[in-house]
Amino acid sequence: MVLRPPYWLIPLNCSAVIIDRLTAMKNILIIRLSAMGDVVFASPLIKALRRRYPGARISWLVEPAAAPLLNNNSELDEVIVWPKEEWKCLWQQRKFLTLARELRLFITGLKSRQFDCAIDLQGLLKSAVWAYFSGAEQRIGLGSKEGSEKMMTRVISRQGDHPRIGSEYYGLAQALGLDVSNFEMDIVLSAEDDRFPVRAIGHQRYAVICPFTTRPQKHWFEERWSVLAKQIESEQHLPVVMLGGPADVEAAARIAAGNSQIINMAGKSLLMQTAALIKHASLLVGVDTGLTHMGIAFNVPTVALFGSTCPYTDTTRTNARVLYHKLDCSPCRRHPVCDGDFTCMGKIEIDEIMQTLQQVMA
Repeated sequence: MVLRPPYWLIPLNCSAVIIDRLTAMKNILIIRLSAMGDVVFASPLIKALRRRYPGARISWLVEPAAAPLLNNNSELDEVIVWPKEEWKCLWQQRKFLTLARELRLFITGLKSRQFDCAIDLQGLLKSAVWAYFSGAEQRIGLGSKEGSEKMMTRVISRQGDHPRIGSEYYGLAQALGLDVSNFEMDIVLSAEDDRFPVRAIGHQRYAVICPFTTRPQKHWFEERWSVLAKQIESEQHLPVVMLGGPADVEAAARIAAGNSQIINMAGKSLLMQTAALIKHASLLVGVDTGLTHMGIAFNVPTVALFGSTCPYTDTTRTNARVLYHKLDCSPCRRHPVCDGDFTCMGKIEIDEIMQTLQQVMA
């Protein structure tokens, strides 16, 4: 691949976008290590790259937790798992020689694949080092920072406050000259996982709620989830399934205590089984979390509740809406200034959600 200067920074809002002119690429490495939501957002790039480079070998480097989201995608030739936690354990156990050997083998394995191009979607130092050690001649970084831009041969700036879901990856695809006419999130289930809802739930029709994520300022209030579930059951005539991971079990139990009719699946299903529960749901209500984004990916009627973050307002779906009440302090992201009141989330009322549910169900 030959990139004509200036290639170090390409603002996506400029009138002339510099486009890669090479039409034949043999080996491409996508790097997005985490988190689950971002892997979901970035998944349209797989098909976009495949359309542009049909004969290429396309690999994706990812951490173990998010790897299941990619394992069944037939457009990917390989999912490479970075054993981050295993290496961390070796470091903590002071097994430095073993760690050095594992590190050397991993780098050797990357280089043996002879990548022509590595695309670092994370833009951090921890992801850029693998683009560098892959041996790829061309290394493209998305919004690279923390000094990682020095390891790239080309950096593409992230979209600013563009309202489209996954806008930064959509913008990257445009900058690379990829076909974005059908740029949709692509999560593929195995046949076994796809059958999981029938075994686990037994209902043909049900609603899903996704109350949990990694930061408390992104949460809606526990007591409201119980009331909301009752209203969904009453007005939509649907049983309500609550989803979450092992870390959410205690909070899920508190919510379920307020409504004994909730089917509590928090911590009881693997990631792709949870994805299957979302795929076959009749509707979904959730906070800013990867599970909620999956609802949109699977074209499930979805209402997303945002407060401290607002990654998108344009869902690109007629049956998906974002509820977001912007305040002077929002989005605060990781630095709330409300002393735990989470006023922005508090402004989202149950009646507003139910009215929006009627719209997306229609």
